[in-house]
Amino acid sequence: MADITYLEAGRLALAEEMDRDPLVWALGEDLGRGGVFKQYDGLQARFGANRIVDTPISESTIMGAAVGAAMSGTRPVVEMRFSDFALCAVDELVNQAAKARYMFGGQTRVPLVVREPIGMWRSSAAQHSQSLEAWYAHIPGLVVTVPATPADNYALLKAAIRSDDPVVHMEHKNLWALSGPAADSDAPAEFGRGIARRAGADITLVTWSATVWTALDAAAALGVEGINVEVIDLRTLWPWDRELVLESVSRTRRALVVHEAVQAGGFGAEIAATIAEELHHRLEGPVRRLGAPRAPVPYAPPMESELKITAGDVCKAVKVALGR
Repeated sequence: MADITYLEAGRLALAEEMDRDPLVWALGEDLGRGGVFKQYDGLQARFGANRIVDTPISESTIMGAAVGAAMSGTRPVVEMRFSDFALCAVDELVNQAAKARYMFGGQTRVPLVVREPIGMWRSSAAQHSQSLEAWYAHIPGLVVTVPATPADNYALLKAAIRSDDPVVHMEHKNLWALSGPAADSDAPAEFGRGIARRAGADITLVTWSATVWTALDAAAALGVEGINVEVIDLRTLWPWDRELVLESVSRTRRALVVHEAVQAGGFGAEIAATIAEELHHRLEGPVRRLGAPRAPVPYAPPMESELKITAGDVCKAVKVALGR
């Protein structure tokens, strides 16, 4: 297949799953017009207004209706427009969808997908720029996916739609236009399987979502200086690929976890703690983290840039970890 954009990959995955299973449908604000980023463009004309459903501007209503529909046997895909807006529906997702299968002793399931665009994008300011993946990874019952490539957006969204548990599928807004190879097949991905995007022997860099590309840029720059960085893309945060990370760090003996989200309380802390607990006897230095400051994302581009994790920031952190 020819290259495809990250946005197109998500649209294709949804369309194929709707063709495959008549119980799959989508709901959210302005989907009939293609969605705020045009990731649903043309789907209502193709599948009809009963399967690509326009809703009122009420996130709690959207999520609540989807939870009920999922428990009744359908497979809804919920569009939240921005991950920030999904906070208006957190009770329905966290206290209802995530817990229903457990609380009813397995007598019901909630095969629900919540698409939440995340991250900084075009000076969208404090209420439209957050990366809140750690919130959902903290909740038992939720699967959390964070694709970094078009192929992974396609395969992970397919896996999310077919899952019998609720999935929070977090697509980075700054990746919509990213073009890359399509998936090798139409098979869904496997949750909890990361990938080494670059091999290296000096330090393991663990990351996800758009920060994968920042990490790869940094690794390329450091390679010129003779520093070999292994870059691991987790792909999913819950479950996350402990085995891949621990195997890599057991070889390199140093680790740095990098993410766009606020560092304080970020999911990087879970990864760092796991590495420290499991490999403390093999490490040649402390496990380090690099994330955003604990501050709202500003609107002004020069101020926003101060919060962004750049390849230069990653290079500096790697050198600190290596004692250089």
